[in-house]
Amino acid sequence: MNTLSRRTFALGALAGAGVLSGCGNGIGSNGASAIDARVDQTLNFLYSQYPATRGLADKSLGMLVMPLITEAGFGLGGGYGRGALRVNDVTVDYYSATKGSFGLQIGAQQYAHVLFFMTEDSLMNYRRSNGWAAGADVEYVFKDRGENIRAETTTATAPVLAVIFGQAGLHVGATLEGVKYSRIIP
Repeated sequence: MNTLSRRTFALGALAGAGVLSGCGNGIGSNGASAIDARVDQTLNFLYSQYPATRGLADKSLGMLVMPLITEAGFGLGGGYGRGALRVNDVTVDYYSATKGSFGLQIGAQQYAHVLFFMTEDSLMNYRRSNGWAAGADVEYVFKDRGENIRAETTTATAPVLAVIFGQAGLHVGATLEGVKYSRIIP
């Protein structure tokens, strides 16, 4: 019985290491300047492909930009990415996003997302928290399926609006449920 338990543990550890190594999203360890450059590129892409998001940015009090989230799963899954919180177009903090999941899943994908903080309370609650998890207070504007942002969603009164875009890979669905954001020092 001990052999089976050790074998199971070893296989589980290897699978976990494989998932985490697959989550290395190419930002590297160049620190803040690398993250800021990625954030700039992501925002330029977002505004050029989805021009209505410029209006969201203008109305928001802050934006958390996650340039690249990498997820992978085979039964057990995980995801990771790093980004920056910008207030008045200035980076004020850096964050990591981690996600774990369990269930019927297989595949890997990458995507970007931006959280638009539309109220002072939502932004302050986010900045004061030790680790913030996306939940019911996040309303999705769209998930990258060729949709355009409709006028009624750009005037929504939700405290946090999320835009998920640039999906690539063979993993079904990209949501922010279960994603935990933590402040980092790059």
